[in-house]
Amino acid sequence: MARQSGHHRHAQGLGYASHNDGDEEDPDDSPAMKDRRRRRRAAIFEVLPVLQDLDNIHRKISRERRVRLVILLLVTAFLFVSFRFYSGSGGGGHEAKVVKVAKGSSNLNRMDMPMRTVGGVRQACLQLLPETELEQLKLPPVKDSVVKEIQYLDGGRNFAGDQSQAERMATFRVQDTMQVHCGWCSGNGFDIDAFDTAFMKTCSVVVITCTFGGGDNLYQPIGFVNASLSKVCYVAFWDEVTMQTQEEAGNRLDADRKIGLWRVVLVRNLPFADQRKNGKIPKMLGHRLFPNARFSIWTDSKSQFRRDPMGVLEALLWKPESDFAISEHGARSCVYKEAVAIVQKHKALPEEVAIQLDAYRLEGMPENLRIGGRKALAEASVIVREHTPATNLFMCVWFNEVMRFTARDQLSFPYVLHRLPILNLNMFPVCTRKSLVNSIGHARKAAPLVVDS
Repeated sequence: MARQSGHHRHAQGLGYASHNDGDEEDPDDSPAMKDRRRRRRAAIFEVLPVLQDLDNIHRKISRERRVRLVILLLVTAFLFVSFRFYSGSGGGGHEAKVVKVAKGSSNLNRMDMPMRTVGGVRQACLQLLPETELEQLKLPPVKDSVVKEIQYLDGGRNFAGDQSQAERMATFRVQDTMQVHCGWCSGNGFDIDAFDTAFMKTCSVVVITCTFGGGDNLYQPIGFVNASLSKVCYVAFWDEVTMQTQEEAGNRLDADRKIGLWRVVLVRNLPFADQRKNGKIPKMLGHRLFPNARFSIWTDSKSQFRRDPMGVLEALLWKPESDFAISEHGARSCVYKEAVAIVQKHKALPEEVAIQLDAYRLEGMPENLRIGGRKALAEASVIVREHTPATNLFMCVWFNEVMRFTARDQLSFPYVLHRLPILNLNMFPVCTRKSLVNSIGHARKAAPLVVDS
């Protein structure tokens, strides 16, 4: 792996060049020149007391006054930067506004493996097979599922389907055959052309990401073994705004509609004004977009996937005999405390969060739900799952909760997990999630979509 070098500043000393004249007589060493040099030295000595007085005056300034001056300068700088930020973040249309440089850009292409201590022993946070064994990995046989068949409901005024409360409650009563709303209920929205649709049917293992509204760049995956390239699809869903933003930055699709390893799928007619909800479609409904896929790995667009996909499936699903793997939350275990944090960070409206959490409380959602000894509150920037009828049902129900309430999917995940305990769940620790991706951060503010939701 090539290591990216940083920018190095070379200090250059400011020296005085002197001409070494040896024993030669200086032609300017006349009495007049000597007298001029004496007068110059005398003038310097006359100025020295003044400089010393200035230094004494500076030393007499109290430390408190200097501290107040520094604080004043910092406050002034903060107000100036804030004014520039808020005055530059407005505007209409679909233009992607650059609001910050990604803080994690230095993380790009890192391949280090985080470590943790288990039972007094230091070990890698992600236990991958050796490369020679990764090259030989094949998909395991299809396993049985507690749910045998899913029938997707359609009809309704919008993409999500206007699910009634009675229909919502029915999705929590597990039967062999389940009927559920799972997007595309109104017959249109999230439109993909026939060429891309045909390609998506060929994928049996897929790594998925998306960017709508031009908000993020496309980071090339790293850490894979060559044998995986023939087994795994890398698919990025873009809308027209993102396509335009990337083309203006010089990132154009090749003849195979690819940029690097990523196969870019253009989506038209996004169904929601809220770009966060549009992003939940490829995140949660991958089984509908890739009908023949057996496994998928979702990764947020603000991250760079940095491990071999087949190796990740082996480590997080096949070895622990799980069908769904997701990271536990790094800061909290209580969904109600997470709701408070979301409101405090202005990531959702207080009224919306209150409606959602009041409903969950009335329906018996415990404060500190734990599954298999681990907290159920998740951080869903990486989702690794097998596509079975049970996991597909779970994702449909989770998607419907996000459509019904707020787009903050960490609030609805533990609720669905509590009401629909059908997963063979692997809640992996935070350090495992950090092993899977390099966190880069958002490159731009996503442009809103002006449509009727």
